[in-house]
Amino acid sequence: MTSTFKPINPNDVKAVTCLGAGPIGAGWAAYFLAHGYTVTSYIHSLDEEPALRLLIENAWISLKQLGLSEGASLDNLTCTNNLKEAVSTADFIQESVPENIDLKQGVYAQLGNLAPTNVVIASSTSGLSMTDIQAHCATPLRTVVGHPFNPPYLLPLVEIVKGDQTAPEAVEWLVEFYKIAGKAPLVLRKEIPGFIATRLQEAIWREALHMVDNDEATVEEIDFAITNGPGPRWALMGPCLTFHNGGGEGGMAYNLDQFGPALKLPWTRLEAPELTKSLRNKMVDGCIREASDNDYITLSRARDEGLVAIQNALKNCKLPLT
Repeated sequence: MTSTFKPINPNDVKAVTCLGAGPIGAGWAAYFLAHGYTVTSYIHSLDEEPALRLLIENAWISLKQLGLSEGASLDNLTCTNNLKEAVSTADFIQESVPENIDLKQGVYAQLGNLAPTNVVIASSTSGLSMTDIQAHCATPLRTVVGHPFNPPYLLPLVEIVKGDQTAPEAVEWLVEFYKIAGKAPLVLRKEIPGFIATRLQEAIWREALHMVDNDEATVEEIDFAITNGPGPRWALMGPCLTFHNGGGEGGMAYNLDQFGPALKLPWTRLEAPELTKSLRNKMVDGCIREASDNDYITLSRARDEGLVAIQNALKNCKLPLT
């Protein structure tokens, strides 16, 4: 396929349009505002605007602690429920509408005709393929997955995945733009369900569900084990370098040779358990106990304060080595 997509210079992006008023859409809006962009947030109904602004204001607390870019201001936010108006002057579009393929295809069918033809459109989808999302888009060359990790205003990773009709120029452009905007883009080699980070996260999630379902551990015990065990190490090295380091001078080779046979032991259950009403209730009740009287914003503030502390600490640490 010969590409005819000619995007604008990523350094020239001034106006970003964010679609969606949930935690991801609001998180992206806050992030771009903090980095000096003007942001237009498209919301389904203007009734959603107060909740959207509350999420952005909550994110702003942490973003200020990390340091705002020159010209960054909450006054640079505009909200609208008119999609044409939202995208007509956009230099870049970050879509974060609900994770429903019919809904996303419908949105992209509109965006293909409404958005300026030299503007890249990135989807925050956490598992849908861009090939499916772009199926009814008149201008699919500039559509790419740009999957963040929650909260997108604090965690740097963005997984980038092209669809069958995506132009290579769109992928290259998105990588450069995210770098300029302070993100850590990772281009996937191929379309795979769940991408990289989510697949790894889901493997742990499945194990947690099995242990709760079999009364082997509670929700609180599982979270305690991760936050006081492998979690902090992963923030520095990731699972692979952690095991390499754990092998001592022999590194990963020693680790695999010594513990490789354990891979056959029943330490993991690859298939997800049946989500019975009993298991659902165990998970819900456990999380309610663990959260205690803390509401969403209170929990988010505690999480964000920790993430800000970790990111500031990592600035003074030589790891990761890459």
